[in-house]
Amino acid sequence: MGMARGAIVSFRLGLSDGVSIVARLWQEMLSDIGFDMVTVAAEGPVDRMVPGLGIHQPDGPDPGEFSAAVADVDLVVVENLCTIPLNLPAARTVAHTLAGRPGILHHHDPPWQRERFASVTELPPDDPYWRHVVINRLTAEQFAQRGLRAEVIYNGFDTEGAAGDRNAMRARLGVGDETLLVAHPVRAIPRKNIPAAITIAEHLGGTYWLMGQAEEGYDDTLAQILDEARCPVIHRPVARTPDIYAAADLVVFPSLWEGFGNPPVEAAIWRRPCVVGSYPVADELAEFGFRWFSPQRLNEVRDFLDCPDTELLDQNQAIAQQHFSLDRVRSDLVALLDDAGWLP
Repeated sequence: MGMARGAIVSFRLGLSDGVSIVARLWQEMLSDIGFDMVTVAAEGPVDRMVPGLGIHQPDGPDPGEFSAAVADVDLVVVENLCTIPLNLPAARTVAHTLAGRPGILHHHDPPWQRERFASVTELPPDDPYWRHVVINRLTAEQFAQRGLRAEVIYNGFDTEGAAGDRNAMRARLGVGDETLLVAHPVRAIPRKNIPAAITIAEHLGGTYWLMGQAEEGYDDTLAQILDEARCPVIHRPVARTPDIYAAADLVVFPSLWEGFGNPPVEAAIWRRPCVVGSYPVADELAEFGFRWFSPQRLNEVRDFLDCPDTELLDQNQAIAQQHFSLDRVRSDLVALLDDAGWLP
């Protein structure tokens, strides 16, 4: 179809949240595949700003304005906006505008996976022209139970990048080399299970380092939790880069629920041991052969820290490179576009 234009649509794009990060990777890949890409959102450094698409904006976008923003677009990729009910009027407008047009709905958090959204049954919308993509097999099975066909494309990572700078990041944090630094690279929200992460650091005699800001009204609770910690605490928001993993001795991720959970895979890429909670998708990812530690068996973590097993680190890194690389995501995307007849 000649030089095709593609658009990525979401609430916010170009920021540091997980969906923005995945969307940016898809944007780069679609661009490589031959699409002239534009971004459309209500927030962030985007090409086409459409007010009303944002999170918790009560009225949604002006339908004419959204329609104009994608009028010259051949393929629209919707990132989570028609999945999680943070702006139902926007989801309805986007679905209505894209009816009968090539679209990929990329789903991260369907409503039934969150207690507070379980009553919402109108998402995700469906259309014979669209393709649904989910980020794990569990969600694909849940789509099938609801009569929707979805393809699984796992999140991908830069598995070949250079190692981070341990000394520079530790200097920034004011942490000495002998300190056991326990990194928790998450936003501060309840399902990330921050109390469990602190408990791990306490047990191991480490310093707890929380990366993200409080969201979803969690500020006061978080302040109290950090205040009561019986170990040194660093609460410093830092962009997720290899430097985080280089600086850390241990990565903790005792989440109660995740749609995917990037840090355990990143820890594998950057050769760090990781303690992972038993949320369902973690079990699915572990089937690839990752060896992560359980929060219930910290004596094993202590043994590893005393005497690191390079074989475990080698194995985790190899699995990440084989199954979670950007090349693998790209080949999955090309296969999907080819099957739909949408390759430029």
